[in-house]
Amino acid sequence: MKILIYGSGAVGLGVAAAIYDGGLDIDLIARGKTKEAVISNGIIRKGIFKEIFVPADEINVYENLSQVNGRYDFVLVCTKTTGTSEASDELYKYSDILEKDGKIVIFQNGFGNDEPFLNHFSKDKIYSARVITGFSRPERNISLVTVHSAPILIGSLYGNNLKAVEPLANAINKGGIPCETNTEVSKALWAKMIYNCTLNPLGAILNVAYGKLTKSESSVFIMNKIIDEIFAVINAAGYETYWKDSESYKEVFYNEILPPTYNHRSSTLQDIERKIKTEIDSLNGYVIKLAKKYNVDVPYNIMIYNMIKAKESYF
Repeated sequence: MKILIYGSGAVGLGVAAAIYDGGLDIDLIARGKTKEAVISNGIIRKGIFKEIFVPADEINVYENLSQVNGRYDFVLVCTKTTGTSEASDELYKYSDILEKDGKIVIFQNGFGNDEPFLNHFSKDKIYSARVITGFSRPERNISLVTVHSAPILIGSLYGNNLKAVEPLANAINKGGIPCETNTEVSKALWAKMIYNCTLNPLGAILNVAYGKLTKSESSVFIMNKIIDEIFAVINAAGYETYWKDSESYKEVFYNEILPPTYNHRSSTLQDIERKIKTEIDSLNGYVIKLAKKYNVDVPYNIMIYNMIKAKESYF
């Protein structure tokens, strides 16, 4: 089996190393200095899981899909969500790189990232992954696994057969990152959405790690309001997650979910520090989009969203 990693940031490189170690062939779409670093030095994965080195001569690295020479069983979309539309359009333009039964698996934050792909591909081609493992990239070719809360879950939002993605999940699991298929990936993605929408933008605005947000009554008040609003949207839109209401979620959130990632600095904060566009449109922005559709008031999500947008405007 051959796998193409579309997007060679911290997540893409970390998952690529796992797949390689799990016995499958990998190629990368990488650009600029990242491409140069991987071609020269291979991929290194460090951190809380076992260290993996992928030699440079074991990987084909392409600048874009027009250069690709091969066909793939899986294309893993690991770009930031700011690049989702570009990825879907390019994959459609060069869709012959997919094997007849090839699948696209979306490894991204947020919700609704499948929508641009559904403009071009049938639902049976599209799978989604819930990733609640923290990655950073200290160097262009190095992925550092900083925290891990739960296995990567791969599944379908449309009831597709999960046997098709079992080889991928098995390879990632063998490569040291717990991973499994799951029939309730929508619930899992919404669970991560609540977590990210609550922590990422507020941590970025206040310039603190997740755990410090619990030390202030004011920040806890804001987080609670964001959580309440997201549950109202989930219910209005007909989605489900693992908790029946916001109060039951908060109990688990503060006591079980947040503590293992206490020292993690959000990707939103890291993006702002690097002065690049954040993924806020796929997080609180998507909550606001659904809220408008279903006539739900979400003033705290709107405020936090616009504060991140204001920060972006100063870049």
